[in-house]
Amino acid sequence: MNSIRNFSIIAHIDHGKSTLADRMLELTGTIEKRKMREQVLDRMDLERERGITIKMQPVRMDYVLGSMSYVLNLIDTPGHIDFSYEVSRALTAVEGAILLVDASQGIQAQTLSVLELARAQNLKIIPVINKIDLPHADPESVKDEIVKLLDCDRSEILAVSGKTGKGVPELLKAVVERIPAPELPGNQPGYQVTKSLQALIFDFSYDTHRGIILFLRLFGGQINRLDKLKFASSGKEFGAIEVGVFKPDELITNKLESGEIGYVVTGLKEPGVARIGDTITSQKLPAPALPGYGRPDPVVWASVYPEDQGDFVTLRQALERLSLSDSSLSFEEESSGTLGRGFRCGFLGMLHMEIITERLKREFNLSLIVASPTITYEIEDLKGLRSKVYSAIYFPDEGAYKSVYEPWVNIRIIAPSQYAGALQVLFHEHEVIQTNIENWSGERVSVEGEMPLRELMRGFFDELKSISSGYASLSYKIGDMRAADIARLDLLVNDERIAAFSRVVSRRRIETEANSAADKLEESIPKQMIEVKIQAKALGRIIAARRKSALRKDVTDYLYGGDITRKMKLREKQKKGKKKMQARGSVSIPHEVYLKMTKS
Repeated sequence: MNSIRNFSIIAHIDHGKSTLADRMLELTGTIEKRKMREQVLDRMDLERERGITIKMQPVRMDYVLGSMSYVLNLIDTPGHIDFSYEVSRALTAVEGAILLVDASQGIQAQTLSVLELARAQNLKIIPVINKIDLPHADPESVKDEIVKLLDCDRSEILAVSGKTGKGVPELLKAVVERIPAPELPGNQPGYQVTKSLQALIFDFSYDTHRGIILFLRLFGGQINRLDKLKFASSGKEFGAIEVGVFKPDELITNKLESGEIGYVVTGLKEPGVARIGDTITSQKLPAPALPGYGRPDPVVWASVYPEDQGDFVTLRQALERLSLSDSSLSFEEESSGTLGRGFRCGFLGMLHMEIITERLKREFNLSLIVASPTITYEIEDLKGLRSKVYSAIYFPDEGAYKSVYEPWVNIRIIAPSQYAGALQVLFHEHEVIQTNIENWSGERVSVEGEMPLRELMRGFFDELKSISSGYASLSYKIGDMRAADIARLDLLVNDERIAAFSRVVSRRRIETEANSAADKLEESIPKQMIEVKIQAKALGRIIAARRKSALRKDVTDYLYGGDITRKMKLREKQKKGKKKMQARGSVSIPHEVYLKMTKS
Protein backbone atom coordinates (compact mmCIF):
# COMPACT_ATOMS: atom_id res chain seq x y z
CA MET A 1 0.00 0.00 0.00
CA ASN A 2 2.96 2.36 0.57
CA SER A 3 3.63 2.43 -3.16
CA ILE A 4 0.08 3.53 -4.09
CA ARG A 5 -0.98 7.15 -4.58
CA ASN A 6 -4.64 7.91 -5.27
CA PHE A 7 -5.48 11.43 -6.43
CA SER A 8 -7.81 13.57 -8.51
CA ILE A 9 -7.55 16.88 -10.40
CA ILE A 10 -9.75 19.86 -9.43
CA ALA A 11 -10.14 22.40 -12.22
CA HIS A 12 -12.65 24.73 -13.82
CA ILE A 13 -13.89 24.07 -17.37
CA ASP A 14 -11.15 24.81 -19.95
CA HIS A 15 -8.36 25.16 -17.37
CA GLY A 16 -6.45 22.28 -19.00
CA LYS A 17 -7.26 19.30 -16.78
CA SER A 18 -7.59 16.79 -19.64
CA THR A 19 -4.46 18.13 -21.38
CA LEU A 20 -2.44 17.79 -18.17
CA ALA A 21 -3.72 14.22 -17.76
CA ASP A 22 -2.54 13.51 -21.34
CA ARG A 23 1.01 14.61 -20.46
CA MET A 24 1.00 12.46 -17.31
CA LEU A 25 -0.03 9.41 -19.33
CA GLU A 26 2.74 10.16 -21.84
CA LEU A 27 5.49 10.66 -19.26
CA THR A 28 4.59 7.49 -17.34
CA GLY A 29 4.39 5.45 -20.55
CA THR A 30 0.82 4.41 -19.81
CA ILE A 31 -0.16 5.10 -23.42
CA GLU A 32 2.20 4.74 -26.35
CA LYS A 33 2.93 7.98 -28.22
CA ARG A 34 1.55 6.56 -31.46
CA LYS A 35 -1.79 5.95 -29.70
CA MET A 36 -1.97 9.33 -28.00
CA ARG A 37 -4.65 11.84 -28.89
CA GLU A 38 -5.98 14.97 -27.22
CA GLN A 39 -8.31 14.51 -24.22
CA VAL A 40 -7.63 10.78 -24.17
CA LEU A 41 -9.65 10.32 -20.96
CA ASP A 42 -12.73 11.99 -22.45
CA ARG A 43 -14.36 9.05 -24.22
CA MET A 44 -17.68 10.63 -25.29
CA ASP A 45 -17.95 12.82 -28.40
CA LEU A 46 -20.03 15.23 -26.33
CA GLU A 47 -17.15 15.64 -23.85
CA ARG A 48 -14.62 16.29 -26.59
CA GLU A 49 -16.85 18.81 -28.38
CA ARG A 50 -17.68 20.83 -25.28
CA GLY A 51 -14.34 20.46 -23.54
CA ILE A 52 -15.98 19.27 -20.33
CA THR A 53 -15.80 16.04 -18.36
CA ILE A 54 -19.21 14.37 -18.07
CA LYS A 55 -18.29 10.80 -17.14
CA MET A 56 -15.65 9.97 -14.53
CA GLN A 57 -12.64 8.12 -15.89
CA PRO A 58 -10.03 6.44 -13.65
CA VAL A 59 -6.58 5.53 -14.94
CA ARG A 60 -3.66 3.65 -13.39
CA MET A 61 -0.11 4.86 -14.11
CA ASP A 62 3.15 3.09 -13.22
CA TYR A 63 5.79 5.62 -12.14
CA VAL A 64 9.43 5.16 -11.12
CA LEU A 65 11.13 7.64 -8.78
CA GLY A 66 14.71 6.81 -7.92
CA SER A 67 14.82 3.09 -7.19
CA MET A 68 11.15 2.90 -6.14
CA SER A 69 8.18 1.97 -8.31
CA TYR A 70 4.81 3.58 -7.58
CA VAL A 71 1.23 3.10 -8.73
CA LEU A 72 -0.53 6.41 -9.40
CA ASN A 73 -4.33 6.17 -9.62
CA LEU A 74 -5.92 9.28 -11.14
CA ILE A 75 -9.72 9.72 -11.12
CA ASP A 76 -10.74 12.31 -13.69
CA THR A 77 -13.97 13.83 -12.31
CA PRO A 78 -16.54 16.30 -13.72
CA GLY A 79 -16.19 19.78 -12.29
CA HIS A 80 -19.76 20.99 -12.74
CA ILE A 81 -21.82 21.50 -9.60
CA ASP A 82 -24.70 19.39 -11.01
CA PHE A 83 -22.57 16.33 -10.28
CA SER A 84 -21.38 17.41 -6.82
CA TYR A 85 -22.60 14.23 -5.10
CA GLU A 86 -20.77 11.96 -7.56
CA VAL A 87 -17.65 14.13 -7.27
CA SER A 88 -17.80 13.97 -3.45
CA ARG A 89 -17.90 10.15 -3.61
CA ALA A 90 -15.00 10.08 -6.07
CA LEU A 91 -12.98 12.37 -3.79
CA THR A 92 -13.68 9.94 -0.95
CA ALA A 93 -11.83 7.33 -3.00
CA VAL A 94 -8.56 9.30 -3.07
CA GLU A 95 -6.10 10.79 -0.58
CA GLY A 96 -5.09 13.91 -2.48
CA ALA A 97 -6.05 16.37 -5.20
CA ILE A 98 -4.27 18.68 -7.63
CA LEU A 99 -5.81 22.17 -7.61
CA LEU A 100 -5.26 23.28 -11.22
CA VAL A 101 -5.66 26.98 -12.07
CA ASP A 102 -5.32 28.65 -15.46
CA ALA A 103 -2.47 31.22 -15.38
CA SER A 104 -4.48 33.56 -17.62
CA GLN A 105 -7.89 33.29 -15.91
CA GLY A 106 -7.24 32.73 -12.23
CA ILE A 107 -9.49 30.92 -9.77
CA GLN A 108 -13.10 30.41 -10.91
CA ALA A 109 -16.30 29.87 -8.97
CA GLN A 110 -16.77 26.18 -9.84
CA THR A 111 -13.16 25.50 -8.80
CA LEU A 112 -14.00 26.80 -5.33
CA SER A 113 -17.08 24.57 -5.10
CA VAL A 114 -15.15 21.38 -5.85
CA LEU A 115 -12.30 22.54 -3.60
CA GLU A 116 -14.76 22.76 -0.72
CA LEU A 117 -15.73 19.13 -1.36
CA ALA A 118 -12.06 18.11 -1.33
CA ARG A 119 -11.44 19.95 1.93
CA ALA A 120 -14.47 18.25 3.47
CA GLN A 121 -12.72 14.91 2.73
CA ASN A 122 -9.46 16.20 4.34
CA LEU A 123 -7.51 15.64 1.13
CA LYS A 124 -3.96 16.82 0.64
CA ILE A 125 -4.12 19.69 -1.88
CA ILE A 126 -1.28 20.36 -4.35
CA PRO A 127 -1.70 23.86 -5.90
CA VAL A 128 -0.64 24.00 -9.57
CA ILE A 129 -0.72 26.84 -12.12
CA ASN A 130 -1.28 25.67 -15.70
CA LYS A 131 -0.81 27.27 -19.15
CA ILE A 132 2.30 29.24 -18.12
CA ASP A 133 3.37 29.15 -21.80
CA LEU A 134 0.56 31.52 -22.84
CA PRO A 135 1.76 35.05 -23.79
CA HIS A 136 -0.93 36.72 -21.62
CA ALA A 137 -0.35 34.43 -18.62
CA ASP A 138 0.01 36.18 -15.25
CA PRO A 139 1.27 33.46 -12.88
CA GLU A 140 2.34 35.86 -10.12
CA SER A 141 -1.12 37.34 -9.56
CA VAL A 142 -2.65 33.84 -9.73
CA LYS A 143 -0.15 32.75 -7.07
CA ASP A 144 -1.42 35.59 -4.88
CA GLU A 145 -4.97 34.26 -5.27
CA ILE A 146 -3.93 30.70 -4.39
CA VAL A 147 -1.94 31.84 -1.33
CA LYS A 148 -4.98 33.79 -0.13
CA LEU A 149 -7.29 30.86 -0.78
CA LEU A 150 -5.22 28.02 0.69
CA ASP A 151 -3.15 30.02 3.18
CA CYS A 152 -0.07 28.22 1.86
CA ASP A 153 3.51 29.19 1.09
CA ARG A 154 4.28 30.47 -2.43
CA SER A 155 7.05 27.84 -2.74
CA GLU A 156 4.41 25.07 -2.53
CA ILE A 157 2.77 26.24 -5.77
CA LEU A 158 3.98 24.43 -8.88
CA ALA A 159 3.91 25.86 -12.42
CA VAL A 160 3.29 23.63 -15.44
CA SER A 161 2.25 23.69 -19.07
CA GLY A 162 -0.05 20.83 -19.99
CA LYS A 163 0.52 21.61 -23.66
CA THR A 164 4.33 21.53 -23.74
CA GLY A 165 4.87 19.25 -20.73
CA LYS A 166 7.01 21.79 -18.87
CA GLY A 167 6.91 21.20 -15.10
CA VAL A 168 4.92 17.94 -15.35
CA PRO A 169 7.85 15.69 -14.20
CA GLU A 170 8.16 17.85 -11.07
CA LEU A 171 4.41 17.54 -10.52
CA LEU A 172 4.53 13.73 -10.69
CA LYS A 173 7.34 13.78 -8.14
CA ALA A 174 5.25 16.06 -5.87
CA VAL A 175 2.30 13.64 -6.12
CA VAL A 176 4.48 10.85 -4.72
CA GLU A 177 6.11 13.02 -2.04
CA ARG A 178 3.12 15.05 -0.82
CA ILE A 179 0.07 12.79 -1.21
CA PRO A 180 -0.06 10.13 1.52
CA ALA A 181 -0.33 6.42 0.76
CA PRO A 182 -3.66 4.70 1.56
CA GLU A 183 -4.06 4.04 5.27
CA LEU A 184 -4.65 0.62 6.77
CA PRO A 185 -8.31 -0.48 6.84
CA GLY A 186 -10.22 1.09 9.68
CA ASN A 187 -7.76 3.94 10.31
CA GLN A 188 -9.78 6.45 8.29
CA PRO A 189 -12.13 8.69 10.31
CA GLY A 190 -15.63 7.19 10.50
CA TYR A 191 -14.54 3.83 9.07
CA GLN A 192 -14.90 0.69 11.14
CA VAL A 193 -12.01 -1.74 11.56
CA THR A 194 -12.92 -4.86 9.60
CA LYS A 195 -11.14 -7.82 8.06
CA SER A 196 -13.89 -8.21 5.49
CA LEU A 197 -14.26 -6.54 2.14
CA GLN A 198 -15.31 -2.87 1.98
CA ALA A 199 -15.19 -1.28 -1.48
CA LEU A 200 -16.67 2.10 -2.39
CA ILE A 201 -18.56 2.47 -5.70
CA PHE A 202 -17.54 5.88 -7.07
CA ASP A 203 -18.91 5.29 -10.58
CA PHE A 204 -20.12 2.58 -12.92
CA SER A 205 -20.81 1.92 -16.59
CA TYR A 206 -22.92 -0.51 -18.60
CA ASP A 207 -22.00 -3.01 -21.29
CA THR A 208 -24.61 -4.81 -23.39
CA HIS A 209 -22.95 -8.21 -22.95
CA ARG A 210 -21.29 -7.94 -19.51
CA GLY A 211 -23.89 -5.85 -17.70
CA ILE A 212 -23.04 -3.26 -15.05
CA ILE A 213 -19.32 -2.60 -14.50
CA LEU A 214 -18.54 -1.14 -11.06
CA PHE A 215 -15.68 1.36 -10.53
CA LEU A 216 -14.34 0.64 -7.03
CA ARG A 217 -11.87 1.83 -4.42
CA LEU A 218 -11.04 -0.87 -1.86
CA PHE A 219 -10.79 0.26 1.76
CA GLY A 220 -10.43 -3.22 3.24
CA GLY A 221 -10.10 -6.85 2.17
CA GLN A 222 -9.63 -7.94 -1.44
CA ILE A 223 -11.68 -9.03 -4.46
CA ASN A 224 -10.80 -12.09 -6.49
CA ARG A 225 -12.41 -13.26 -9.71
CA LEU A 226 -15.56 -15.35 -9.07
CA ASP A 227 -15.93 -14.04 -5.49
CA LYS A 228 -19.51 -13.90 -4.20
CA LEU A 229 -20.28 -10.24 -3.47
CA LYS A 230 -23.26 -8.05 -2.59
CA PHE A 231 -24.35 -4.42 -2.27
CA ALA A 232 -24.31 -3.33 1.38
CA SER A 233 -27.32 -1.00 1.05
CA SER A 234 -29.69 -2.93 -1.24
CA GLY A 235 -28.51 -6.43 -0.31
CA LYS A 236 -28.49 -7.49 -4.00
CA GLU A 237 -26.05 -10.39 -4.53
CA PHE A 238 -23.85 -11.10 -7.55
CA GLY A 239 -20.58 -12.73 -8.59
CA ALA A 240 -17.38 -11.05 -9.76
CA ILE A 241 -17.25 -12.21 -13.39
CA GLU A 242 -14.12 -10.16 -14.15
CA VAL A 243 -11.73 -8.03 -12.06
CA GLY A 244 -9.18 -5.54 -13.31
CA VAL A 245 -7.70 -2.03 -13.45
CA PHE A 246 -7.81 0.91 -15.89
CA LYS A 247 -4.78 1.55 -18.11
CA PRO A 248 -6.91 3.55 -19.18
CA ASP A 249 -8.58 0.70 -21.08
CA GLU A 250 -9.70 -2.22 -18.94
CA LEU A 251 -6.85 -4.60 -18.03
CA ILE A 252 -7.75 -7.91 -16.37
CA THR A 253 -5.80 -8.62 -13.15
CA ASN A 254 -8.14 -11.16 -11.48
CA LYS A 255 -7.47 -9.55 -8.08
CA LEU A 256 -7.84 -6.17 -6.35
CA GLU A 257 -6.35 -5.46 -2.93
CA SER A 258 -6.94 -2.85 -0.22
CA GLY A 259 -6.00 0.67 -1.33
CA GLU A 260 -6.32 -0.14 -5.03
CA ILE A 261 -8.73 1.32 -7.60
CA GLY A 262 -10.21 -0.92 -10.27
CA TYR A 263 -13.34 -2.42 -11.76
CA VAL A 264 -15.59 -5.45 -11.28
CA VAL A 265 -17.89 -6.87 -13.97
CA THR A 266 -21.15 -7.95 -12.34
CA GLY A 267 -23.28 -9.32 -15.17
CA LEU A 268 -26.29 -7.47 -13.68
CA LYS A 269 -28.64 -5.83 -16.16
CA GLU A 270 -31.26 -4.33 -13.83
CA PRO A 271 -31.62 -0.53 -13.62
CA GLY A 272 -31.36 1.01 -10.16
CA VAL A 273 -29.29 -1.82 -8.64
CA ALA A 274 -25.94 -0.02 -8.64
CA ARG A 275 -25.69 3.41 -7.04
CA ILE A 276 -22.74 5.74 -6.59
CA GLY A 277 -21.66 5.84 -2.93
CA ASP A 278 -22.86 2.32 -2.12
CA THR A 279 -20.49 -0.28 -0.65
CA ILE A 280 -19.56 -3.70 -2.03
CA THR A 281 -18.87 -6.39 0.53
CA SER A 282 -18.58 -10.17 0.79
CA GLN A 283 -21.59 -12.47 1.00
CA LYS A 284 -19.85 -14.83 3.45
CA LEU A 285 -18.43 -12.17 5.78
CA PRO A 286 -20.44 -8.97 5.18
CA ALA A 287 -19.16 -5.63 6.48
CA PRO A 288 -21.17 -2.45 7.19
CA ALA A 289 -21.57 0.19 4.50
CA LEU A 290 -18.99 2.95 4.32
CA PRO A 291 -20.20 6.35 5.64
CA GLY A 292 -21.57 9.15 3.49
CA TYR A 293 -23.90 7.16 1.24
CA GLY A 294 -26.95 9.05 0.02
CA ARG A 295 -29.23 9.20 -2.96
CA PRO A 296 -29.17 12.43 -5.00
CA ASP A 297 -32.68 13.83 -5.46
CA PRO A 298 -33.80 15.34 -8.78
CA VAL A 299 -33.75 19.13 -8.82
CA VAL A 300 -35.11 19.88 -12.29
CA TRP A 301 -38.04 18.15 -13.99
CA ALA A 302 -38.92 18.15 -17.67
CA SER A 303 -41.39 16.25 -19.84
CA VAL A 304 -39.81 14.43 -22.78
CA TYR A 305 -41.97 13.24 -25.68
CA PRO A 306 -41.02 11.61 -28.99
CA GLU A 307 -41.99 13.75 -31.98
CA ASP A 308 -43.23 10.55 -33.62
CA GLN A 309 -45.40 8.52 -31.24
CA GLY A 310 -44.12 5.39 -32.99
CA ASP A 311 -40.79 6.02 -31.19
CA PHE A 312 -42.36 5.83 -27.71
CA VAL A 313 -41.08 2.28 -27.03
CA THR A 314 -37.62 3.24 -28.32
CA LEU A 315 -37.59 6.24 -25.96
CA ARG A 316 -38.51 4.01 -23.01
CA GLN A 317 -35.71 1.57 -23.86
CA ALA A 318 -33.24 4.44 -24.30
CA LEU A 319 -34.08 5.90 -20.87
CA GLU A 320 -33.77 2.46 -19.26
CA ARG A 321 -30.40 1.98 -20.96
CA LEU A 322 -29.09 5.37 -19.78
CA SER A 323 -30.35 4.74 -16.22
CA LEU A 324 -28.18 1.61 -16.10
CA SER A 325 -25.09 3.84 -16.18
CA ASP A 326 -26.61 6.93 -14.50
CA SER A 327 -28.55 6.15 -11.33
CA SER A 328 -29.37 9.85 -10.78
CA LEU A 329 -31.69 9.85 -13.83
CA SER A 330 -35.30 9.18 -12.84
CA PHE A 331 -38.32 8.94 -15.13
CA GLU A 332 -41.97 7.93 -15.10
CA GLU A 333 -44.50 7.59 -17.88
CA GLU A 334 -47.02 10.36 -18.44
CA SER A 335 -49.52 11.18 -21.14
CA SER A 336 -50.70 14.41 -22.71
CA GLY A 337 -53.85 14.76 -24.77
CA THR A 338 -51.92 16.94 -27.20
CA LEU A 339 -48.40 15.52 -27.27
CA GLY A 340 -49.26 11.85 -26.71
CA ARG A 341 -47.27 9.50 -24.45
CA GLY A 342 -43.95 10.51 -22.98
CA PHE A 343 -41.93 10.59 -19.77
CA ARG A 344 -41.59 12.94 -16.84
CA CYS A 345 -37.82 12.96 -16.18
CA GLY A 346 -35.93 14.16 -13.11
CA PHE A 347 -32.43 15.62 -13.45
CA LEU A 348 -29.71 16.90 -11.09
CA GLY A 349 -29.62 20.27 -12.84
CA MET A 350 -29.83 22.07 -16.16
CA LEU A 351 -26.50 20.70 -17.47
CA HIS A 352 -27.53 17.15 -16.52
CA MET A 353 -30.81 17.62 -18.42
CA GLU A 354 -28.98 19.00 -21.46
CA ILE A 355 -26.55 16.08 -21.51
CA ILE A 356 -29.22 13.38 -21.16
CA THR A 357 -31.46 14.83 -23.89
CA GLU A 358 -28.48 15.28 -26.21
CA ARG A 359 -27.41 11.65 -25.62
CA LEU A 360 -30.95 10.46 -26.38
CA LYS A 361 -30.83 12.29 -29.70
CA ARG A 362 -27.33 11.18 -30.67
CA GLU A 363 -26.99 7.67 -29.34
CA PHE A 364 -30.54 6.50 -30.05
CA ASN A 365 -31.38 8.69 -33.07
CA LEU A 366 -34.52 10.11 -31.48
CA SER A 367 -36.32 13.34 -32.36
CA LEU A 368 -37.65 14.74 -29.08
CA ILE A 369 -39.98 17.38 -27.71
CA VAL A 370 -38.52 18.65 -24.42
CA ALA A 371 -40.97 20.80 -22.48
CA SER A 372 -39.73 23.81 -20.52
CA PRO A 373 -38.09 22.52 -17.31
CA THR A 374 -39.80 22.99 -13.95
CA ILE A 375 -38.87 22.45 -10.33
CA THR A 376 -40.53 20.83 -7.31
CA TYR A 377 -42.88 23.03 -5.29
CA GLU A 378 -44.38 22.22 -1.90
CA ILE A 379 -48.02 23.27 -1.54
CA GLU A 380 -49.63 23.76 1.87
CA ASP A 381 -53.39 23.39 1.49
CA LEU A 382 -56.10 25.12 3.51
CA LYS A 383 -56.00 22.26 6.06
CA GLY A 384 -52.25 22.69 6.61
CA LEU A 385 -51.19 19.51 4.76
CA ARG A 386 -48.16 19.70 2.46
CA SER A 387 -47.81 17.98 -0.91
CA LYS A 388 -45.29 18.15 -3.74
CA VAL A 389 -46.13 19.45 -7.21
CA TYR A 390 -43.83 18.77 -10.17
CA SER A 391 -45.88 20.36 -12.95
CA ALA A 392 -47.84 23.57 -13.51
CA ILE A 393 -50.78 21.44 -14.68
CA TYR A 394 -51.32 20.23 -11.10
CA PHE A 395 -50.59 23.59 -9.44
CA PRO A 396 -53.77 24.58 -7.50
CA ASP A 397 -56.01 27.50 -8.41
CA GLU A 398 -55.58 30.88 -6.75
CA GLY A 399 -57.21 30.83 -3.32
CA ALA A 400 -57.25 27.01 -3.07
CA TYR A 401 -54.06 26.85 -0.98
CA LYS A 402 -52.58 28.56 2.06
CA SER A 403 -48.93 28.90 0.97
CA VAL A 404 -46.36 27.52 -1.45
CA TYR A 405 -42.64 26.81 -0.95
CA GLU A 406 -39.82 26.54 -3.48
CA PRO A 407 -36.11 25.58 -3.36
CA TRP A 408 -33.48 28.30 -3.14
CA VAL A 409 -29.83 28.10 -4.13
CA ASN A 410 -26.68 29.65 -2.71
CA ILE A 411 -24.63 31.14 -5.55
CA ARG A 412 -21.08 32.38 -5.89
CA ILE A 413 -19.94 34.56 -8.81
CA ILE A 414 -16.38 35.58 -9.60
CA ALA A 415 -16.18 38.40 -12.16
CA PRO A 416 -13.94 41.33 -13.18
CA SER A 417 -14.51 44.37 -10.93
CA GLN A 418 -15.81 46.58 -13.77
CA TYR A 419 -18.93 44.39 -14.06
CA ALA A 420 -19.96 44.80 -10.41
CA GLY A 421 -22.57 47.44 -11.30
CA ALA A 422 -24.11 45.30 -14.06
CA LEU A 423 -24.32 42.41 -11.60
CA GLN A 424 -26.55 44.47 -9.30
CA VAL A 425 -29.02 45.10 -12.14
CA LEU A 426 -29.03 41.37 -12.97
CA PHE A 427 -29.59 40.52 -9.29
CA HIS A 428 -32.64 42.79 -9.17
CA GLU A 429 -34.13 41.14 -12.27
CA HIS A 430 -33.71 37.63 -10.83
CA GLU A 431 -34.60 38.20 -7.15
CA VAL A 432 -31.04 37.64 -5.88
CA ILE A 433 -30.28 38.53 -2.27
CA GLN A 434 -26.60 39.47 -2.07
CA THR A 435 -24.96 38.22 1.13
CA ASN A 436 -21.28 39.01 0.64
CA ILE A 437 -18.85 40.71 -1.73
CA GLU A 438 -15.07 40.87 -1.51
CA ASN A 439 -12.14 41.85 -3.68
CA TRP A 440 -10.32 38.97 -5.30
CA SER A 441 -6.74 40.00 -6.09
CA GLY A 442 -7.77 43.60 -6.81
CA GLU A 443 -9.03 43.15 -10.38
CA ARG A 444 -11.86 40.70 -9.63
CA VAL A 445 -14.68 40.43 -7.13
CA SER A 446 -16.25 37.41 -5.48
CA VAL A 447 -19.98 37.83 -4.87
CA GLU A 448 -22.11 35.47 -2.82
CA GLY A 449 -25.89 35.47 -2.73
CA GLU A 450 -29.16 33.54 -2.52
CA MET A 451 -31.86 33.20 -5.16
CA PRO A 452 -34.84 31.01 -6.10
CA LEU A 453 -33.90 28.01 -8.23
CA ARG A 454 -36.80 29.04 -10.48
CA GLU A 455 -34.97 32.27 -11.32
CA LEU A 456 -31.63 30.52 -11.85
CA MET A 457 -33.31 28.42 -14.54
CA ARG A 458 -34.81 31.50 -16.20
CA GLY A 459 -31.73 32.19 -18.30
CA PHE A 460 -29.65 33.58 -15.40
CA PHE A 461 -26.37 31.99 -16.49
CA ASP A 462 -26.74 33.13 -20.12
CA GLU A 463 -27.47 36.70 -19.00
CA LEU A 464 -24.51 36.62 -16.62
CA LYS A 465 -22.18 35.59 -19.45
CA SER A 466 -23.67 38.28 -21.69
CA ILE A 467 -23.24 41.21 -19.28
CA SER A 468 -19.71 40.13 -18.32
CA SER A 469 -18.54 39.42 -21.90
CA GLY A 470 -18.03 35.79 -20.85
CA TYR A 471 -15.56 36.55 -18.03
CA ALA A 472 -17.82 35.75 -15.05
CA SER A 473 -18.05 32.26 -13.56
CA LEU A 474 -20.89 30.86 -11.50
CA SER A 475 -21.34 28.02 -9.03
CA TYR A 476 -24.38 27.15 -6.99
CA LYS A 477 -25.49 24.80 -4.22
CA ILE A 478 -29.06 23.76 -3.44
CA GLY A 479 -30.24 25.40 -0.22
CA ASP A 480 -33.46 25.29 1.78
CA MET A 481 -37.16 25.57 0.91
CA ARG A 482 -38.67 29.05 1.34
CA ALA A 483 -42.05 30.67 0.95
CA ALA A 484 -42.61 31.63 -2.68
CA ASP A 485 -44.53 34.55 -4.18
CA ILE A 486 -45.67 32.75 -7.32
CA ALA A 487 -48.86 31.89 -9.19
CA ARG A 488 -50.08 29.73 -12.03
CA LEU A 489 -50.46 31.43 -15.39
CA ASP A 490 -53.03 29.84 -17.74
CA LEU A 491 -53.66 30.43 -21.42
CA LEU A 492 -57.29 30.31 -22.55
CA VAL A 493 -58.37 29.86 -26.16
CA ASN A 494 -62.01 30.88 -26.67
CA ASP A 495 -62.52 30.62 -22.90
CA GLU A 496 -61.14 27.07 -22.72
CA ARG A 497 -57.99 26.47 -20.60
CA ILE A 498 -55.21 24.71 -22.52
CA ALA A 499 -53.44 22.77 -19.73
CA ALA A 500 -50.29 22.13 -21.78
CA PHE A 501 -49.61 25.89 -21.92
CA SER A 502 -49.86 26.52 -18.14
CA ARG A 503 -46.77 27.66 -16.28
CA VAL A 504 -45.71 28.84 -12.80
CA VAL A 505 -44.34 32.39 -12.72
CA SER A 506 -43.32 35.03 -10.20
CA ARG A 507 -46.12 37.43 -9.25
CA ARG A 508 -43.82 40.40 -9.85
CA ARG A 509 -43.34 39.30 -13.48
CA ILE A 510 -46.86 38.08 -14.09
CA GLU A 511 -47.86 40.89 -16.48
CA THR A 512 -44.68 40.57 -18.53
CA GLU A 513 -44.99 36.79 -18.73
CA ALA A 514 -48.73 36.98 -19.56
CA ASN A 515 -48.23 39.41 -22.42
CA SER A 516 -45.26 37.47 -23.76
CA ALA A 517 -47.18 34.16 -23.71
CA ALA A 518 -50.28 35.69 -25.31
CA ASP A 519 -48.18 37.29 -28.07
CA LYS A 520 -46.37 34.02 -28.75
CA LEU A 521 -49.61 32.05 -29.01
CA GLU A 522 -51.22 34.70 -31.23
CA GLU A 523 -48.24 34.53 -33.55
CA SER A 524 -48.14 30.71 -33.58
CA ILE A 525 -51.79 29.77 -34.00
CA PRO A 526 -53.10 29.84 -37.60
CA LYS A 527 -56.25 31.70 -38.57
CA GLN A 528 -59.50 29.77 -38.09
CA MET A 529 -62.94 29.97 -39.68
CA ILE A 530 -64.00 31.86 -36.55
CA GLU A 531 -62.41 34.61 -34.48
CA VAL A 532 -59.91 33.23 -31.93
CA LYS A 533 -59.90 34.85 -28.50
CA ILE A 534 -56.63 34.36 -26.59
CA GLN A 535 -56.44 35.25 -22.89
CA ALA A 536 -53.73 34.93 -20.24
CA LYS A 537 -55.30 34.37 -16.83
CA ALA A 538 -53.71 34.46 -13.36
CA LEU A 539 -54.60 35.55 -9.83
CA GLY A 540 -58.27 34.96 -10.69
CA ARG A 541 -58.38 37.57 -13.46
CA ILE A 542 -57.50 38.11 -17.11
CA ILE A 543 -54.05 39.72 -17.39
CA ALA A 544 -53.65 39.91 -21.17
CA ALA A 545 -55.96 39.38 -24.13
CA ARG A 546 -55.45 39.05 -27.88
CA ARG A 547 -57.83 38.43 -30.78
CA LYS A 548 -57.09 36.75 -34.09
CA SER A 549 -59.60 37.62 -36.79
CA ALA A 550 -61.42 34.88 -38.69
CA LEU A 551 -60.63 33.74 -42.19
CA ARG A 552 -62.83 35.60 -44.60
CA LYS A 553 -63.93 34.53 -48.06
CA ASP A 554 -65.46 36.90 -50.58
CA VAL A 555 -68.74 35.05 -51.22
CA THR A 556 -69.71 37.59 -53.90
CA ASP A 557 -66.59 37.12 -55.94
CA TYR A 558 -68.32 35.00 -58.61
CA LEU A 559 -71.16 37.52 -59.10
CA TYR A 560 -71.12 40.03 -61.88
CA GLY A 561 -73.59 42.78 -62.55
CA GLY A 562 -77.11 42.55 -61.16
CA ASP A 563 -78.73 44.27 -58.19
CA ILE A 564 -76.71 45.07 -55.02
CA THR A 565 -79.29 43.20 -52.90
CA ARG A 566 -77.99 39.86 -54.26
CA LYS A 567 -74.59 40.57 -52.72
CA MET A 568 -76.14 41.82 -49.48
CA LYS A 569 -78.17 38.59 -49.09
CA LEU A 570 -75.05 36.44 -49.55
CA ARG A 571 -73.07 38.51 -47.04
CA GLU A 572 -75.92 38.29 -44.50
CA LYS A 573 -76.05 34.52 -44.96
CA GLN A 574 -72.27 34.32 -44.37
CA LYS A 575 -72.60 36.47 -41.26
CA LYS A 576 -75.25 34.15 -39.77
CA GLY A 577 -73.11 31.11 -40.51
CA LYS A 578 -70.08 32.71 -38.79
CA LYS A 579 -72.25 33.54 -35.78
CA LYS A 580 -73.32 29.91 -35.41
CA MET A 581 -69.72 28.67 -35.70
CA GLN A 582 -68.55 31.26 -33.16
CA ALA A 583 -71.25 30.05 -30.73
CA ARG A 584 -69.87 26.52 -30.94
CA GLY A 585 -66.39 27.97 -30.26
CA SER A 586 -64.49 25.04 -31.75
CA VAL A 587 -60.83 25.93 -32.38
CA SER A 588 -58.36 23.50 -33.90
CA ILE A 589 -54.83 23.93 -32.51
CA PRO A 590 -52.26 22.18 -34.75
CA HIS A 591 -49.53 19.96 -33.28
CA GLU A 592 -46.85 22.45 -34.42
CA VAL A 593 -48.30 25.13 -32.12
CA TYR A 594 -47.92 22.84 -29.10
CA LEU A 595 -44.32 22.21 -30.12
CA LYS A 596 -43.52 25.93 -30.27
CA MET A 597 -45.26 26.71 -26.96
CA THR A 598 -43.92 23.79 -24.88
CA LYS A 599 -40.37 23.39 -26.20
CA SER A 600 -37.70 24.77 -23.87
